[in-house]
Amino acid sequence: MSIAEVTTAERKLLDASGGPAPEDAEPPLTVIERRRDWAFLDLRELWRYRELLLFLTWRDVKVRYKQTVLGAVWALLQPLGMMALFTFFLHPGEDGAVPYPLFAFSGLLAWMFFGNALGSASQSVVANQNLVTKIYFPRIIIPASAVGVGLVDFAVGSLLLAVLMAAYGTAPGWGLLLAPLMVLLLAVAAVGVGALLAALTVAYRDFRHVIPFLVQFWMFATPSIYRPDGVGPAWRAWMPLNPAFGLILTFRWSVLGGTPDGYDLYALAVSALTSVLLLLVGCLYFRRVERGFADII
Repeated sequence: MSIAEVTTAERKLLDASGGPAPEDAEPPLTVIERRRDWAFLDLRELWRYRELLLFLTWRDVKVRYKQTVLGAVWALLQPLGMMALFTFFLHPGEDGAVPYPLFAFSGLLAWMFFGNALGSASQSVVANQNLVTKIYFPRIIIPASAVGVGLVDFAVGSLLLAVLMAAYGTAPGWGLLLAPLMVLLLAVAAVGVGALLAALTVAYRDFRHVIPFLVQFWMFATPSIYRPDGVGPAWRAWMPLNPAFGLILTFRWSVLGGTPDGYDLYALAVSALTSVLLLLVGCLYFRRVERGFADII
């Protein structure tokens, strides 16, 4: 953020000579604007506005569950209902390692965090047009706060996952330490893609209709409810370009007590790198066009 002071030529001359300022001299004009550079994130500026990020996140959490009877229980019912649905209709055979309901719930929990965060972030700028047109703040905070709401729902769902693991007698191993890193990388990917789609939605409202289909298609391209063993080797090499592929795969086995030999390190590395690249591309484009949001929103 840069600050410039503009005064009249007469005021400058008087200040230089040490003389008194005339009564009709114009007061300094302070212009507050974003620094004009190509940095994809200004971390110092984001840190200064951290309280606004927390406020917007908490506001959206309260709005989501306002005047609801079940409240935060809805964060449990969605993955639980989907788990029951896929378990009932797919009837997959057990492989002796992990019961399918537990397998499906852990994958759906991670996917719904990513998918819901992406969908909310993509619509967040349009939904907050009153803020965008009235005051200045780093606009990237808006999609980031939408992802923060998803983290709250994910934390609530993780409690039910722990209960299910105890019911099935499944104990996590040391790999559980990797689970927070997988969630962080999923959040990174969601912010990147969400920021890109949010900027595009401001200019082209067609994306409001495209995004739900995109999220649905993306879910079936991610091994949240199925094991990727049946995918051919040619496709298996390309599928980790989907950031949710390798991250959810690793998250599941980290939580459910997988061994190091069970991790797909290639999928994890490619998906993690893709997540960082998506954050870079999404934030660069968002920062490039955010100056025009107030004019076209």
